Amino acid sequence: MKYLRKYPFLGPLVAVVVVYAIFAIVAPGSFTRAENLTTMAGQTVVVGIAASGMTLVILLGGIDLSVGSNVALSTVVCALCMRAGAPAILAAAAAMASGLVAGLVNGALVTTLRITPFIVTLGTMRALRGLAKGLADEQKIDAPSSGIDALVAPLPPGYGWALFPPGVWIMLATSGLVAAMLVYTRGGRHIVAIGSNEATARLCGVRVERMKWLVYGLAGLFAGLAGVMEFSTLTVGDPTDSIGLELEVIAAVVIGGGSLAGGEGSVAGALFGALLMTVIRTGSTYLGIDNWVQDIVTGGIVVTAVALDRARRASEARR
Repeated sequence: MKYLRKYPFLGPLVAVVVVYAIFAIVAPGSFTRAENLTTMAGQTVVVGIAASGMTLVILLGGIDLSVGSNVALSTVVCALCMRAGAPAILAAAAAMASGLVAGLVNGALVTTLRITPFIVTLGTMRALRGLAKGLADEQKIDAPSSGIDALVAPLPPGYGWALFPPGVWIMLATSGLVAAMLVYTRGGRHIVAIGSNEATARLCGVRVERMKWLVYGLAGLFAGLAGVMEFSTLTVGDPTDSIGLELEVIAAVVIGGGSLAGGEGSVAGALFGALLMTVIRTGSTYLGIDNWVQDIVTGGIVVTAVALDRARRASEARR
């Protein structure tokens, strides 16, 4: 138990290995092919990037239910810019900027109105979805991908040395930066302190409101980047896309050792949590298992993860 507390990513890592081994035995042989591993890594990118931001929010003791709508809005902004003739890099920057602004709005509402983050982000979830539909005139926006589609596409011949598509490396780099921030910067320590005990953090001089505003802004920025990756997959701006994505992102963080009570979480664990759900979904598809069974299994894993966290906390409290 002490190792899980010190290295919370070990639990989801073991779960990924065990589940993958089970599917490797019972699924068709093509499941273990290198191409399938690359595909699963690519399918984890959107949730993995958004989970990095959600880890910060949950560490802070908050929640962000608007991430799915934010991703959809970002795909719409990216598509509009591409259709207008903007270079791919500027379109991606605009999409990320829209995500950042949405996140900053969440942070401002949470800190200034002092409303529960659940309620605030529940409201902005609908508002951002409506904004996405309005910008897209309630229809999908076709736009030239101009290279953005290569972010998560299979590697072309001759590029096998890269191992994974660029989007996977961007996800890993993003996660690495967030993990480094949490470990090596004062801001990272302040985030954990606020989630552990906000009142004590205030007494210690932590500027709680500013840190909350910053964290929700970063979460929005990562949602915008995830939106760019989603556009890379879809090559259209779809205002109805990513419905329910927020639940997958939160599930990844919780499976990865994050506590909804705040103060505990792991970026690496969130990545493994996202990968675990991808492996389950892919393996189930190979076995012909219906989607509703996959949803039940994933939901059971989330409930089990939360129950184990509560049991561990209760055990520590009795010591």
